[in-house]
Amino acid sequence: MRQCIATICLFVLSSMVSVQAATVLIMGDSISAAYGLETQRGWVALLQERLTQIDADIKVVNGSVSGETTAGGVARLPSLLTEHRPQYVVIELGGNDGLRGLSLTHMAANLSQMIQQAKQYNAAVLLLGMRLPSNYGKRYTEAFYNVYQQVAEQEQVSLVDFFLEGVGAVAGMMQDDGVHPTQAAQPILLENAWQRLAPLMSIDAMGDN
Repeated sequence: MRQCIATICLFVLSSMVSVQAATVLIMGDSISAAYGLETQRGWVALLQERLTQIDADIKVVNGSVSGETTAGGVARLPSLLTEHRPQYVVIELGGNDGLRGLSLTHMAANLSQMIQQAKQYNAAVLLLGMRLPSNYGKRYTEAFYNVYQQVAEQEQVSLVDFFLEGVGAVAGMMQDDGVHPTQAAQPILLENAWQRLAPLMSIDAMGDN
């Protein structure tokens, strides 16, 4: 009798685990932390809204911190992976490394390390690429952009070529500081990420727009 009850309890617990919602962890900086906006207006909150609207049983955890660098991401990611056990990890970091003129070699190594950390938890990874303003010089801006291409290819992960496509340097899409997107830009950021993130989640990106 006791063995029968134990078997039933084990079955119930297994069923609960199997229906538990999947999790997508966003590791970003101020752009994903909705700097200068109400949090619920940011693209990460809009992502959760979309997933809810299409009845996707996926929870979004926003681990983004304003001012974050790739080094900070490497330091913080392990504890977030342990806590949330995400099936998907979106990395939106590197912009602050570039704006501060930090080593691109270190930036690339940090991005690779974060991807490897996520893969250790069997999480699928999406990398969001960035570009720098032209006043940083052609050599540095091109090298910065290429980091994302090289890391994505090396680590074999999905890449959004330029996360701020349709937003950067576009009238009305950037706040007065010229660095952070406005509220009007958030749906565009969502679409930029969605085109790569949806297939990663086995969701029809076009059909569920």
